[in-house]
Amino acid sequence: MKILMLLEADFPPDIRVENEILALTGAENEVHLACYTKTGRPERDTWGKAVIYRKKISQFIYKSSVGCLKFPFYFNFWRKFLIEVVSTTKFDAVHVHDLPLSLLGLELKKALGIPLIIDLHENWPSLVKTSKHTRTLLGRFLSPYNKWVKYEKKMLMNADRIITVIEEARERVINLDVDPEKVIIVSNTINTETIKINSTSKKDDAFALFYGGGINQHRGLQVVLEAVKILHESEIQVRFIIVGDGSYRKDLEKLAERLGIGSLVNFTGRKSYNEMMEILSSSDAAVIPHLRTDNNDASSPNKLYQYMYLGKPVITADCLSLKRIVTETGAGFVYKNDSPDDLAKLIINIRSDKSRLEEAGRNGTKAVLEKYNWNNDSKRLTEMYSKLEQEIIGNRKNPEKTKA
Repeated sequence: MKILMLLEADFPPDIRVENEILALTGAENEVHLACYTKTGRPERDTWGKAVIYRKKISQFIYKSSVGCLKFPFYFNFWRKFLIEVVSTTKFDAVHVHDLPLSLLGLELKKALGIPLIIDLHENWPSLVKTSKHTRTLLGRFLSPYNKWVKYEKKMLMNADRIITVIEEARERVINLDVDPEKVIIVSNTINTETIKINSTSKKDDAFALFYGGGINQHRGLQVVLEAVKILHESEIQVRFIIVGDGSYRKDLEKLAERLGIGSLVNFTGRKSYNEMMEILSSSDAAVIPHLRTDNNDASSPNKLYQYMYLGKPVITADCLSLKRIVTETGAGFVYKNDSPDDLAKLIINIRSDKSRLEEAGRNGTKAVLEKYNWNNDSKRLTEMYSKLEQEIIGNRKNPEKTKA
């Protein structure tokens, strides 16, 4: 099949999209991806076997995306761009990454007579509700939660296939009265074949706690800093390494200084994937401190499987999907998401229990090798497209069935 993907990002990088492209092109599909660029990258490019189309986006249009359901600027930018893309190539399906661009996917479905696949990386209405920039009066006006709820329902009802990241997310979508047969799971598991790690050893005896990923308020890193303070005041040696960046980083750096733990927290900034994994390899445990929201309760973060694969005990907040996976696999430990005291007590209980930590690490590695890996998820993705192709062929042979 010739698949047109739509992505709201400057690609690459994006681990999930990269893995999907590799899987689909490896199964003899042809993938074209349309994305924007803020840095003037080439308008026409390749990534692996995929064709990449880019359109330079201005700062005004980029920022107008927050109000895309109320004002036409952002969607009009994409409409003009996509008209250029589809004018030269005939596609068999349109695959939209995440909810916002689904309207453009639906318009292409109707105009070109091709199926629409919506790939839900997030629970977008929940993300809108909890994001810092939408909690202001202006933010609520530009991007109202209720409007996103209605938009999501309409888009999903018009999709031919819906991809979700975890069982809890699939159940949420089905509960919106979507046909369960249309909804599959492709988790953010890791492709173990692409990971190359040079393991590093610890530099001291302090309990080294690791976090890798985006730095936003709903990630809950402030709870970890409060717990580090409690541990420090209890004369327990601890270090916290944070790899990544985001809008909340400066706030966290200031919080660490106010708490008197600035020397115990290392903000490394963004690192390459393999560099991040090397830093992770030298830690004692890794944390996923996400605060509980509707989105985080049905999430499948890459970091979970990265931690597990490297045999690092996972210390996770009690978000539903994270708690379920860590509990069922025995890959780590769970604490109450908004309680620094609970997290500190947990670390005190496990930090010196080497056999318990090693067992959790072994369990995590085993679970990734046997179940939570990209080899299994990629099969679900390619099988979905294979079935969809057969449906398309069948409909072409029997157009009256399609009309019915």
